[in-house]
Amino acid sequence: MGLPETVDFARNFSVLVRVQGPDPKGLKMRNHAFHQYQSGKTTLSASGMLLPDTLYNTEVAKRIWGTDNGRSSMLVMTVASVIEPFLTIQHRGNLSEGLPELIPGAEIDILVEENMGVNSNDGACSWLTARLLKMVDVPISSLALQSLVEVSSGSQENGWEFGWSLVSSRQPSTNSIQPQHQMLVTGKSINTSQMARSTTRIAILGVGFHLNDLPKIGISPLNKRGEFLLAIGSPFGILSPVHFFNSISVGSVANCYPPKSTDRALLMADIRCLPGMEGAPVFSYQNALVGMLTRPLRQKNSDAEIQLVIPWEAIASACSDLLLKEPQIAEKETHINKGNLNTVGHVLLSSSNGSNGLCCYNHDHLNSPCPSLLPIEKAMTSICLITIDDVVWASGVVLNDQGLILTNAHLLEPWRFGKTTVRSGTNSEASFLLTEGSVSPEGEGFDRYQKSSIVPFPLADDPKGYKVNSLFHGHRRIRVRLDHLDPWIWCNAKVVYICKGPLDVALLQLDSIPDKLSPIMVDFIQPSLGSKAYVIGHGLLAPRCGFSPSVCSGVVSKVVKAEVPLYYKSFLPEVSEFPAMLETTAAVHPGGSGGAVVNSDGRLIGLVTSNARHGGGTVIPHLNFSIPSAVLMPIFQFARDMKDFSPLQNLDQPNEHLSSVWALMPPLSPKPGPRLKLPQPPLEDNDNKEGKGSRFAKFIAERNELLKGSSQFGKPESLPNQILPSKL
Repeated sequence: MGLPETVDFARNFSVLVRVQGPDPKGLKMRNHAFHQYQSGKTTLSASGMLLPDTLYNTEVAKRIWGTDNGRSSMLVMTVASVIEPFLTIQHRGNLSEGLPELIPGAEIDILVEENMGVNSNDGACSWLTARLLKMVDVPISSLALQSLVEVSSGSQENGWEFGWSLVSSRQPSTNSIQPQHQMLVTGKSINTSQMARSTTRIAILGVGFHLNDLPKIGISPLNKRGEFLLAIGSPFGILSPVHFFNSISVGSVANCYPPKSTDRALLMADIRCLPGMEGAPVFSYQNALVGMLTRPLRQKNSDAEIQLVIPWEAIASACSDLLLKEPQIAEKETHINKGNLNTVGHVLLSSSNGSNGLCCYNHDHLNSPCPSLLPIEKAMTSICLITIDDVVWASGVVLNDQGLILTNAHLLEPWRFGKTTVRSGTNSEASFLLTEGSVSPEGEGFDRYQKSSIVPFPLADDPKGYKVNSLFHGHRRIRVRLDHLDPWIWCNAKVVYICKGPLDVALLQLDSIPDKLSPIMVDFIQPSLGSKAYVIGHGLLAPRCGFSPSVCSGVVSKVVKAEVPLYYKSFLPEVSEFPAMLETTAAVHPGGSGGAVVNSDGRLIGLVTSNARHGGGTVIPHLNFSIPSAVLMPIFQFARDMKDFSPLQNLDQPNEHLSSVWALMPPLSPKPGPRLKLPQPPLEDNDNKEGKGSRFAKFIAERNELLKGSSQFGKPESLPNQILPSKL
């Protein structure tokens, strides 16, 4: 099933929720990213979802609504944050006191797609009056969110905020955008628990119409990292519904919380979302409901956002008297409302589940929005977490079954690359908390996997071995967490190699080699532009959160080439240029350095190195740079037996072309030839009076003289051998 069919299916359920009411002082738009304000009235909006009657108990819905005509009404689910400002005071603090009430003059409306069986004079989208029936806390999700924030916030700089990051607006206006965030500092806030509950709270609305031919819907089974997601919502909806109503955003599951749990409390989504999309339904590629989008988490120092999805199972469990975890009628065939949208075909939810409850997908159709995840899952087992002195962390890639790890040199020598490392906390919080399911090198569980073999090559301090900067030998504790087995394994490691040339690469060696290591598979062929790219690493969230590697998807957006160095000629004959840098649209966050960029076959095509930042320091996650596998050929040549260090010595050689690429400088210009001496016209005598433009001409002449002084006789100055500072 292709993406267009999935979009058509999702449009049947997505609505825009509008709430408006009296607000003489203009206070109800606080903590909301955008609003409308006119004549003492504030209007807010969010996205929402029409719930088919197969997902709720119609008899209970009748009792809550106080009507017997249940078949002529439907339920709508949205976020509670858009409605809470208009609740009466007595219902804001106590959600269990009967039917929640709005302040006098407040109204709730929903906007549905055209031709959805709703009468309209002009056939356009229609506003329908809605009634607030219930406000529901989702305890499993709020507790997970609270735990995630408290564990991952290690300092004031690394604090977290709830909500969207936008430019502020000083005064209320007719159409206004303002900041929507609540700050967390060092994991503690004014009331972290209350803020987590507010972020995950939902509202159930009743609408006085019913669609008999609404498509049957299934519930997505256990979601896996990298799985396709589609959200349909209305960013900035009330500002102009014509432009923003039911916009599409696609992405994938980046990670799940709690880790290693079959009960998903929160999903981290690698998906582009904007304010107003909270409340939007999220679907998997086989038209199954995943959950509801809520407001994001935002890191204070980088403005990086984590998009959060509340799984349907968590929502239904929190409102079990009304909502159902599984549809009442399980049918294999799904049909779309023929009056408005395209026919979808068949959805084989029941047959796609394996005996273990996991999804087993067949992706034979070329238009499938999600290729097979099996190669990506295999590549995940090759990604490890690296910590230094239990204070800073990054990602790494397992290269062979002898415990050789590839990572970035800036983790060990950040000053050489003009970078700062990712801190997990202050010095007073240097120790990581080992999470349940991980094993310390000193623990009993590690010995079960430990081999008796010794490191099979000369160590760094061996006179016959390769020399490594002594700063890192015996003075810093390097630990590596391997995720290929359950429970995880922590191993000590030492530095084998730090590149002295322009490449930001380093090699680590595990002190003790666990069984069943999973080395990465490599693809040295240059990836084509637009081809699928997955970034796998431990970005953004601190190691103490206990996450497995996150997965972000995108495409290869640019391949920057450079002249092939001489030492590559032996295995790249008849090639004058090779890829020197990859740019992808997959999100890269701090901590993801040293992670892998893999293709759809799960093969390494690049090593994550850096991303871009705005001048103010804000990270641009979707503009990032990786070292292509072709450049890393000497690394893999050494990894075969780890006895011949000559390939690594070749990487240490100065390379002006690679240096200019990674410093984001223009290509080196060829040496200019001798300058032609042209006859100069005689200067007119203006009685020493400067005419128009003469000062500028003098400036140009002085500039040319200065340039000639630095490049006499057409010979440009040679570039220094040290690494050029990057402009990133």
